[in-house]
Amino acid sequence: MIEIRRDSLRTVVLPDRGAMGRVAAEHAAERLRAVLAQRSRARVIFAAAASQADMLDALAAVDGIDWSRVDAFHLDEYVGLPQGDPSSFGQWLRDQIWSRVQPGRIELLDGGNPDPQAEARRYGALLDDGGIDLGLIGIGENGHLAFNDPHVADFDDPLTVKTVEIDATSRHQQVRDGAFATYADVPTLALTVTMSALLASRSLSIVVPGSQKADAVARTLDGPIETACPASALRRHPDAVLFVDEPAFSLVPA
Repeated sequence: MIEIRRDSLRTVVLPDRGAMGRVAAEHAAERLRAVLAQRSRARVIFAAAASQADMLDALAAVDGIDWSRVDAFHLDEYVGLPQGDPSSFGQWLRDQIWSRVQPGRIELLDGGNPDPQAEARRYGALLDDGGIDLGLIGIGENGHLAFNDPHVADFDDPLTVKTVEIDATSRHQQVRDGAFATYADVPTLALTVTMSALLASRSLSIVVPGSQKADAVARTLDGPIETACPASALRRHPDAVLFVDEPAFSLVPA
């Protein structure tokens, strides 16, 4: 394991995906325990992506977290997929972790709401009512956080949740991740937590495995802080840790 720092962002490099997931899970658990030691409830937002599976699997097995005192939210959802749809992000999180740890409160984005703008306002109000203690997130192949792809990312977004058009890179990534069989199957619109809301999280744990993310990781750490690589803004966050495996770190200069 090695550690580096870029601005305020600490990066931890592990030899493989399994080790990355275990170390990231223990870090998340420490943050959760600290919040619950100070307050009655912890508010956690989860990314739903194949890149998060190892960390979430390890987190579900960690002892010493009173999940009945955790309020669980998620980062994004496809417009047009109702709650419970097998391809929805909410269902993925239920299957991957929430059904295992049983958070005391789960708030789901409803992609099936016929009025996505109203759904964005509804969910944004839930997030605004207390903010986020811990964000468990990843970075997309194009550097996105949630579905804040470069063409829609706004570091000073006035909204908390908004409807966006998913770019081609992100849609292809969903196919590579196994979420959909073909590019044509991937929805074109999503509800997403905005960059400004996500960066306002009190703590962020970012998990990014795999060589396909190497360019995004290099740009996040050493490129300009700009919306062309939305994840670059993580370098400004006061309490963010990036966990990567060696393949994901392979394009960062020694």
